[in-house]
Amino acid sequence: MESVHITGMGLITSIGNNRDAVTNSLREMKHGIDFHPELQGKDSPVKLAGTVKEFNLESSDPEDWDYPEKYRVPRATLRSFSPHVLYAWCALKQAIEDASLSEDDIQDPEVGMYTSSGGSMRSIHKHFDKMDARGVMACNPLAIVASIAGTLSFNLVAALGIRGSSTGLVSACASSGHALGMALDEIRLGRQKRMLVIGAEDCNFESIVPFCGMRALSLDTDPNNASRSFDVTRNGFVGTGGAVCLVLESESEAKKRNIQSYAKFLGWGQGSDGHNVAISHPEGRGLKGAMANALRDANLSSTDIDYVNAHAPSTSIGDASEMKALKATFPLPHEVMVSSTKPLTGHGLSLSSIMEAAFCCIALKDQFLPGSAHVTTPDPELGHLKLLRKSENHPVKHVMSNSSGFGGANVSVIFEKA
Repeated sequence: MESVHITGMGLITSIGNNRDAVTNSLREMKHGIDFHPELQGKDSPVKLAGTVKEFNLESSDPEDWDYPEKYRVPRATLRSFSPHVLYAWCALKQAIEDASLSEDDIQDPEVGMYTSSGGSMRSIHKHFDKMDARGVMACNPLAIVASIAGTLSFNLVAALGIRGSSTGLVSACASSGHALGMALDEIRLGRQKRMLVIGAEDCNFESIVPFCGMRALSLDTDPNNASRSFDVTRNGFVGTGGAVCLVLESESEAKKRNIQSYAKFLGWGQGSDGHNVAISHPEGRGLKGAMANALRDANLSSTDIDYVNAHAPSTSIGDASEMKALKATFPLPHEVMVSSTKPLTGHGLSLSSIMEAAFCCIALKDQFLPGSAHVTTPDPELGHLKLLRKSENHPVKHVMSNSSGFGGANVSVIFEKA
């Protein structure tokens, strides 16, 4: 099977809205967590989020949205967008430019698009309110395609004229990891020569606050400390939104276009806990399987992995199960380096897998590793795992990124220095 490379990326995140800004934030460990204007009322126990700067998407009418002029969307296209679709549009435009793709390149029948999101809770709520108040026939005819979980694919595939493989994948916080892995297989199996993969989520009251009912969110009000993966005092995650797009290409296609690669996408694996609808298996059973399958797919041993970007959402149960899975997968004498970038960005749900995969590709290209922020008392359960508490320059060759979602879905992806 042909090798696959990452040849372009676009990022709209709480720590920056382009690759240079994101790289600087990762190096300097500048977090993007702040008081979210929509979370300051009495009806919101949580006050903080990884806010997306330069965008004001509070209005229920997309034509009233304020966003960077360079990403201007045609009115006829914008009217079926929800907030995260706009984020995705902007990330997609960046990635297309970064990979030097033309319109013909994108509309080639051997070029596809996989997307991941949970849909837009705000848009769904808005449309149901209107239906209840004014009757079924008063509904916006685009309400469905603007709001449900497949809205990224519906809108972006149509707007860009994608003719190859396309679908939306939904597995909660493992969604965009599944999208990356399945896109990798599409190219390796010769079905497509290029895939655009996008993960995105809204960043508003409706997308964040419902997790309070699960007791999953941190209720801390200090932006500099609220998310602290691997710290003994961790008490929940901080939500975020945004979008990330990665361009995957076959090696022959990248060489033909003479395009530079961020990293080689070596392999992926998945595994399920088979345990609980919302809580990770206490021994990290599914994640151990995902990492083992990824190593097998990449034809590597555990000692070949230099660094793992952990899922580590800063919840007591989630972090604990992953630490056990990591220690079992990377036993002594190998001391694999580990960190979580969620204390910088917040937890992006369906977005998180591809966002952290992009961080890994940046790290490989620039030869540095991002640290785990806000750790004052490392959990002793880390054992022999080497927790990076600050970003450091490192000559690394192979990195792994983990993601875990509801229902015990787990994905691991592995990249190699190009």
